[in-house]
Amino acid sequence: MNEERAVPPPETAMTQKGGLLNCRALFFLFLWYFFSGCTLFLNKYILSYMQADPTVLGTSQMLMTMVCGCVQLYFPCGMYKSHPRLSKPPGFYKHMVLVGCTRFATVLLGLVSLNYVAVSFTETIKSSAPIFTVFISRCLLGEETGLWVKLSLLPVMGGLALCSINEISFDARGFIAAMATNFTECLQNVYSKMLISGDKFKYSPAELQFYTSLASMLLQVPTSLVYMDSSSLGGVTPSHMVAFALNGLFFHLQSITAYVLMDYTSPLTHSVANTAKRALLIWASVIMFGNPVTGLSALGTCTVIFGVLLYNKAREIDTLSARHGKLDEAFEPLQPVRRI
Repeated sequence: MNEERAVPPPETAMTQKGGLLNCRALFFLFLWYFFSGCTLFLNKYILSYMQADPTVLGTSQMLMTMVCGCVQLYFPCGMYKSHPRLSKPPGFYKHMVLVGCTRFATVLLGLVSLNYVAVSFTETIKSSAPIFTVFISRCLLGEETGLWVKLSLLPVMGGLALCSINEISFDARGFIAAMATNFTECLQNVYSKMLISGDKFKYSPAELQFYTSLASMLLQVPTSLVYMDSSSLGGVTPSHMVAFALNGLFFHLQSITAYVLMDYTSPLTHSVANTAKRALLIWASVIMFGNPVTGLSALGTCTVIFGVLLYNKAREIDTLSARHGKLDEAFEPLQPVRRI
């Protein structure tokens, strides 16, 4: 009797794409970092030097992402392959509204937290994002995280906390808002990953950008009218308009490159890359704005870099262990059948 052997399971689509080892993924990672820096520094300039209203700035950003997302529905600009849709899949608008609500909540809660606590405190809270991502990925995607990967998250999170620990001011309202911002942002990223890498229907980055921005705008406009000071609109000059438009364009490019990158990485890898990005932007702000550098900041940056390298090695170890386990199970010889 010939022994039958099971066929090993195929690799996932993400493994086939190579993750961040893919040159295209690295290119969009660079673009994501670059446009995030442009958005952050222009935010600082508009709010601190042009004395613009944060609510007006947030609304203009979402408006630009909606307009640019609509344009990229028809002109992908090399970011993704366009596939004509004959019809919308079941639950399309429900998914878009859910992601749009999380985008709106992230913006709103972020503004609330900044109203009560320092930026450094908010960044320290956001350093726990990988832990939130592990929990949410497990609940929504059923994605299991190996022990070594979990341990490698500690230096990544601890390093960012060291970078942003200076001048921390605690306020219960700000703390709750910052924690809620962290949760909604991680939920948005994991849910977007589920939609953009689905088995039955894959949403394009432009679809996520346009429809979620539209849903967010439907919530953001009435909220802005309630909280926005009427004098804020009266003080908008042509210089403000140009700055808002440029900032909105950078914010759109930051968001859509993040969506493109999601198709190549797991939610946790995306979260770790986001944590490393924050540490790099802290140092970029030190160089551009002449902020004082402390020993803790330097130590924190080195710790984040070490943690990211450790995370990559831990993923490799856990992936090989899981693959060997599946292969051993798949190639286990079948028990001979007794003939009577």
